[in-house]
Amino acid sequence: MAAYDKADLERRMTGAVESLKHDLVGLRTGRASTSLLDPVNVTVYGASMPLNQVATVSVPEPRLISVQVWDKTNVGPVDKAIRSAGLGLNPIVDGQTLRLPIPDLTEERRKELAKLASQYAEKARIAARNVRRDGMDGLKADEKKGVISEDERKRHETEVQKLTDATIADIDAASSAKEKEILGK
Repeated sequence: MAAYDKADLERRMTGAVESLKHDLVGLRTGRASTSLLDPVNVTVYGASMPLNQVATVSVPEPRLISVQVWDKTNVGPVDKAIRSAGLGLNPIVDGQTLRLPIPDLTEERRKELAKLASQYAEKARIAARNVRRDGMDGLKADEKKGVISEDERKRHETEVQKLTDATIADIDAASSAKEKEILGK
C-alpha cells in the first residue's frame, strides 16, 4: 500500500486552517460572544471538560456573557477555570450564575491579543509544515518500495509544496485579518 495519500494531506492541512480560525474566533474584539469561552476547560467530576458541558452560556447584552452552571457544586471550578484561561475576564458570581462583563479593550490588551493571534498562526504554520513533511516522507518511502518512480515522486513533491504554500497563505490571511480587527486598523 502506498504511504502517500494526497486526499489525507489536503484534509489535514484544511484542518490546520480550520483549527486556527476556531482559535481566532475566541479572541475577543470588545463584543460579547459565546465563542469567547470555547477554549475554557473545567475540571469537574475528576475530568477536564469544555465549559459548555457543565453550564449554559448565553449573551443577554452586547457587553455581557452569562454562564448558568447546572450543578451548584461546580460554580467554584467554573469560576476558577474562566479566571485562569487568560481571557482577561473576571466573573461576578451570583448563585449559580456567573456574569462576565466585557471590558473595553486597552491599547496594551489589543497588542497582547494581536500577539496571541500571531502565536496561533505560527502553530498552524508548523502543523501545515508537519503535514508536508509527512507527505514527503511517504513519497520517499513509496519510491524506495518501488511503488512510484523518481519522476512521479518529484511531481508529487511539487504538488505537496503547492498545497503547503496555499495553506500557509490561507493561514497568513486569516491571521492578518484578525490582527487588523483586534488593532482596529
